[in-house]
Amino acid sequence: MDLGELVEVPLREIWNNEQYDCSPWLSKPDNIRKLGNKIGIDFTVDGTEVPVGSKFWIDIYGHETDNDENRIIIENHLEDTNHDHLGKVITYASGKDARTMIW
Repeated sequence: MDLGELVEVPLREIWNNEQYDCSPWLSKPDNIRKLGNKIGIDFTVDGTEVPVGSKFWIDIYGHETDNDENRIIIENHLEDTNHDHLGKVITYASGKDARTMIW
């Protein structure tokens, strides 16, 4: 096995825009599978930029592959944590009755 070198890079150089760059990349089947493997959940993406009411949109929305009732939301956030994004995660989970939230 070849090991690579970990290099810190500014995330905005890779994903300039969360909505148009990061969400489409992460929601690809191979990438979402890798994330699921790391957190121990096999899940299926149902959509990106899914509306919650008329003012909010979930970055990535899906469900656990073997349990349709376990709705999952992913809030992409490339900056420092803040109360705005925490509030969004709670709003999205409540609005879609999600049991799993990934921020």
